[in-house]
Amino acid sequence: MFPEDQEIFNILLDSVSEGVVIVNDKQTIVKVNKAGEQMFGYGENELTNQPLNVLIPRNYHVEHGRHFKGFVKDNKKRSMGHGRDIHGAKKDGSIFPIEASLNPFILFDQKYIMALVIDITERKRLEQERNHLTNIILESLNEIYVFDAHSLLFVSVNYEAQKNLGYTMDELYKMTPLDIKPEFTEEDFRKKIKGLREGEVDKIEFEAVHQRKSGTRYPASVHLQHSKLGGNDVYVAIILDITEQKNYTQTLEKTVEVRTEELKTALAAEKELNDLKTKFLSMVSHEFKTPLSGILTSTILLSKYKLTEQQENREKHLRTITDKVQYLNSILTDFLSVEKLEKGKINYNFSTFKLSKVLNEVIYNANMLLKDGQHINYPENVDDISLYQDEKIVELSLSNLIYNAIKYSSEHAIIDIEIFQDAHKTTFKVIDNGIGIPLVDQKNIFNRYFRAENALLMQGTGIGLNIVKDHLENLNGSITFESVENVGSTFIIELPNKAQL
Repeated sequence: MFPEDQEIFNILLDSVSEGVVIVNDKQTIVKVNKAGEQMFGYGENELTNQPLNVLIPRNYHVEHGRHFKGFVKDNKKRSMGHGRDIHGAKKDGSIFPIEASLNPFILFDQKYIMALVIDITERKRLEQERNHLTNIILESLNEIYVFDAHSLLFVSVNYEAQKNLGYTMDELYKMTPLDIKPEFTEEDFRKKIKGLREGEVDKIEFEAVHQRKSGTRYPASVHLQHSKLGGNDVYVAIILDITEQKNYTQTLEKTVEVRTEELKTALAAEKELNDLKTKFLSMVSHEFKTPLSGILTSTILLSKYKLTEQQENREKHLRTITDKVQYLNSILTDFLSVEKLEKGKINYNFSTFKLSKVLNEVIYNANMLLKDGQHINYPENVDDISLYQDEKIVELSLSNLIYNAIKYSSEHAIIDIEIFQDAHKTTFKVIDNGIGIPLVDQKNIFNRYFRAENALLMQGTGIGLNIVKDHLENLNGSITFESVENVGSTFIIELPNKAQL
């Protein structure tokens, strides 16, 4: 090639905005234009006579060599990067995504390959952002619909909307908003969106009733906007299921004349807080009133038993007073524990102790609470089990589970305790055949102040399991359960053999 031809060739090559890399059939780089040098981070002519592998990530070297030989043999143009990811390696070692078009040619009886390389880092970033946004829309807990502005047929409906409505996407493709809005005719609906269609407003908001495939209905808040999808006019609707909001508002409006925008956003949280306060006050009133009434009655009756032969009656009432005071003290202790847990003021005291020592203490105290004919089966092979944990928390946790098993089991029931230890953790199981926990209540059983429906008439605060769960989680342990109503429950505690706080 003449010098003037070489200069023209270099000028033309450097004018190409994409990277151009020319290699011979030995995979040696012959020429790289300026765009290519900048793309891969090299200086002028720095890549000349370098092996092509310097531009390829190390983990692709073997595979690339095989592909290169096949390409030279075929001697046909080929595009790379469509349908699969390929990457280039910069001088500093960083890896970036590329697309490449390969063009074989022969010059002076020598085979060459010219690669047109495009850095698609920005395209990949945009694709990731677009995919991320698409996933956000598809997985949003709000219902999102896209429908054609002219035919009104649905174009896209996210997962939450499909789940709530009960329709598949294939079914929805043949439907319009009118099929899920039974209170609207087509004329009514087009009139409702007229301002949006004619560009008079940017968005419209209104309430409607939606109908599921099952025929059930729910109130919805509709937020509607005009948009473009692939050059077509569409409407995007964001739907909020406001069933809970409507139910709460109907109650609230009896005493409140004006609703504010702030109240709308706070309704769900306020309802939960009010329910919690109501449960707490009701529980405190009931749990304190009952034992206090027992104490008062026993105190009055004590004054009537003055004779020596009436000592048995006096002792019975003294035991009643003692039991009720202990129960009240237990409630107050639970309340103080809740406060300390919430404020993070718990200081755990760790020591190494024999598990049998704690278990004996717990079962001794529990035996005094047993109903007629009830029996606790002592676990086997626990004498050699030791823990480095907070002894009081282990005692509290076991006591709570065993006391509950006694409380919620009938007379003559058996309560089994099983304990296993491996190299890392100790597992405790407390098994009863009591009233069990209704399936509908099981998700809430560790919530503070919660009482299962079948236990509302029994004494209790609904605090114990919540406290146990919080303590165990603070100690990197866990509590789970299995239960069938009217069959029984098994509560399982897992606790590390050695505390790691």
